[in-house]
Amino acid sequence: MSGSAPLVEVRRHGLITLSLMLATIMQVLDTTIANVALPSMRADLGASADTINWVLTSYIVAAAIATPLTGWMSERFGRREVFIVSTIGFVVTSMLCGIAWNIESMVFFRMVQGLFGAAIVPLSQTFLLDINPPEKHGQAMALWGAGIMIGPIIGPTLGGYLTDTLNWRWVFYINVPLGALALAGCLLSLPEMPRRIRRFDFIGFAALAIGVGSLQLMLDRGGEVDWFNALEIWIELALALCGFWVFVIWIMGVEHPFLDPKMFRDRNFVLGLIFIFIVGIILLASLALLPPMLSGIFGYPVITTGLVMAPRGVGTMITMILAGRLVRVVDPRLMVVAGLLLTAWSLQIMTGFGPEMDSHLIIVSGLVQGFGLGLVFVPLSTVAFATIEARFRGDATALFSLVRNIGSSIGISVVTLLLTRNTQINHAELAQSISAYDPNFSALTGGSLAGTIRAIEMQYGEGAFWTMINQIVTQQASMIGYIDDFKAMMWMTLAAIPLVVFLRRPGAREAGTAAAQHID
Repeated sequence: MSGSAPLVEVRRHGLITLSLMLATIMQVLDTTIANVALPSMRADLGASADTINWVLTSYIVAAAIATPLTGWMSERFGRREVFIVSTIGFVVTSMLCGIAWNIESMVFFRMVQGLFGAAIVPLSQTFLLDINPPEKHGQAMALWGAGIMIGPIIGPTLGGYLTDTLNWRWVFYINVPLGALALAGCLLSLPEMPRRIRRFDFIGFAALAIGVGSLQLMLDRGGEVDWFNALEIWIELALALCGFWVFVIWIMGVEHPFLDPKMFRDRNFVLGLIFIFIVGIILLASLALLPPMLSGIFGYPVITTGLVMAPRGVGTMITMILAGRLVRVVDPRLMVVAGLLLTAWSLQIMTGFGPEMDSHLIIVSGLVQGFGLGLVFVPLSTVAFATIEARFRGDATALFSLVRNIGSSIGISVVTLLLTRNTQINHAELAQSISAYDPNFSALTGGSLAGTIRAIEMQYGEGAFWTMINQIVTQQASMIGYIDDFKAMMWMTLAAIPLVVFLRRPGAREAGTAAAQHID
């Protein structure tokens, strides 16, 4: 086989790519689209504030546990067959989520939906790598990355629009036409792939499943139960550490491990995992912060929030298209550095946000951040898989998706925790400086504090003045908390840049040779 030839020769290349992208967007969209519909679901399903969050938790945990199975299942049962079954299952369970009659049925259907959806993203990436020659991997990863990056960005806006104009059930029904189109295209175009009998390492999988599932539960539940003040979090942390420890020790010594440790000898792949972990943190952590900030502090409705955040997706699309072409002629490491610098710059712009500003800085920072993330994602995805042996590709793409999702979960949990704690501290510090006996505070009211208080309370009722002051202090404390989060993410982004020097740029021939090895 030629060093520049794809692993699989196909006829309907465009149809395969379109079908894979539709399935990918459908699955990724579901990670965020349901968030804004939770209040409406809670009212209809008769759920409590605690139990309604299991609609999100059950999906995330089930998908995290099932994702590492992708490589083994695709080799044992056939990559085409697993992808088609996963798509069918995802569409059917989406319909079932839409007709759920109580919280118990909804949580169960979401869990099954997560199990079916886990294989869609890693397998779509594997297919695109296999049907394209190495010199076109950059363009393939640009298309694939567009679905991965755009889905979470448009999810909350689309979910809010569907909930407001129709009802929350359409958050799930929207998957049916998307899934049907993707399924039809896959049935017509996806090629048959060679199978390989591979022994199933139950102990290795069980240890990894316990570790990943416990970690995801801890991250998702921590904010609700006040983190390490709850016994539940300590138990989940202990299970996660034990699971990962047993998994690492086991795969190092067993003859047929669940994940072959030899894949971690590829330096680019390991560094790719580290970088995609950081990208996961920045992408979804910033997306988790912006909607509540825009609605709570700026008073934007859901649709306006979606519009001012849309440039982020536009910037991502533009740079992904460019990066897919540039990656063949420009050193990918330089593109990653440029993308990280742009992302850090966007976060630095966000540290200048204030409650009285217009939407200009929000749009500019979103556009710059979109440029940066798009510029990082394409070369990173290309370099990470350029030299890894083809026999590891199924497991490697599954691990790539898993690490990105874990990074997203950790990022959201950390920034939410920092926001809550810093807002409380800021509120206490700001409130200390406000006193009816402080001459500086009196000066702000025109020198007649008592008269101002009396006038406001006569118009709005007793205690109205101090209620208004408390609202202003809370708003300012929250704004400072958001800025602290943006600063923390900015420094984390800058700290990742030195790691780029350890990436190795593969030549086209080297990438092609590695891609052609170990084909059954």
